[in-house]
Amino acid sequence: MTWRRGTVVVRRSAAVVMGLALCGWLSTLAPVPSTLVSARTGERPAQATTVAGAKVSQRPVPAPSASPTPSVSPTPSASSTPSAPPAGGADCRRMKCVALTFDDGPMGVTAQLLDILAARKVKATFFLVGQNVEEFPHLVRREAAEGHELANHSYSHADLGRSSNSKVTAELVRTQLAIKKATGVTPTLMRPPYGSTDKQVARITKKLGLAQVLWTVDPLDWQVRNSKRVERKVIGGTRNGTIVLMHDIHPTTVAAVPLIINRLAAKGYVFVTISQLYGKPLTPGKEYTERRVAEPRTPPVEP
Repeated sequence: MTWRRGTVVVRRSAAVVMGLALCGWLSTLAPVPSTLVSARTGERPAQATTVAGAKVSQRPVPAPSASPTPSVSPTPSASSTPSAPPAGGADCRRMKCVALTFDDGPMGVTAQLLDILAARKVKATFFLVGQNVEEFPHLVRREAAEGHELANHSYSHADLGRSSNSKVTAELVRTQLAIKKATGVTPTLMRPPYGSTDKQVARITKKLGLAQVLWTVDPLDWQVRNSKRVERKVIGGTRNGTIVLMHDIHPTTVAAVPLIINRLAAKGYVFVTISQLYGKPLTPGKEYTERRVAEPRTPPVEP
């Protein structure tokens, strides 16, 4: 009886060894994905992401489909990367101008966006969150070095229109200091998070020498998270003098930018910063949503 029990143990041990060896062999055929997918729900586990300097827990993200949208190469070949018309010294009274603006950064994906803009010789305006400036100062320095405009978007993405006088002042001043420390640049423009502003914000921004820049076109890229839809909304809403609002913290937005630039450039648009769009210093405290362009006069018809 003892011998039979030993035989059973040996047989079971052999089966375990063979099973482990088989699993190890199979694992060499199919590499383990870097992101685990729940076998029960088919969704990635909830993860934490940083949005406007604060960590937010996301709902589970569906696993990618069998044919995901191809990623955009940050440095495409020169033959496939048409340059936009030069913006240096652009006269937006005579040229079709559009200002691309990006909020909430910088974050890791901002580097890819900067590669795209550099390849296409496009300048943009970045409305920076102070907390993120302190976390990624090298990206802010790169933005400044590559000729982009730096602007204030509060320190913690606060709702300034519902904040106290001291809170509004602290949010803006801390961001000014963070940007100045990282780059030596002191911004003259700000954008209130959520577009939330009031008379108090106007009074404080006037005192701090900051004009309030809002927007003309908002593709809701923070909500949609679909590159094609973002592209269509931006292209469909852009006209001469438009200020486009996007967010450089979302990979889907960054993936939409090359086609947005290509299609608008094909229509003759020049890409400018906010300061280039207006061609003159903006008034501190005042709100700006677009550069209104007078329609060309129709010459009188001779009798």
